[in-house]
Amino acid sequence: MTEQPDYFDALITRALENLPPEFRAQLDSVAIIVDDFATPEQLDATHSHGLFGIYQGVPRTAYGAESAPFANKITLFRGPLEASTRNYEELATAVEETLFHEIGHHMGISDERLRELELERRQKQKGAR
Repeated sequence: MTEQPDYFDALITRALENLPPEFRAQLDSVAIIVDDFATPEQLDATHSHGLFGIYQGVPRTAYGAESAPFANKITLFRGPLEASTRNYEELATAVEETLFHEIGHHMGISDERLRELELERRQKQKGAR
């Protein structure tokens, strides 16, 4: 008997399938995991009261990143993502946006630049409608 994948894992798989192959190829050293909520330590480290996701590791742009002594990890937080959405499709979008944001950090992109890119993407989507 084959175990059915968790719906949240299926959303992550769907998001990864939407990622351009050249970015997907950069994720071979990144573990993607799901936790219910961020730990107090994760919140302290980011000076945040709540998180949808977090990247922990050495960005690919850092000198010597390929020989870092610990694994890179992206954690998505199921509780806050579910609480912020009203239905499955909104959850799918939130998971994808959060995952792409954390992958951006793995690629060495700052929060400020990621916000700019997200704003540009949303403006293009509005213009396409």
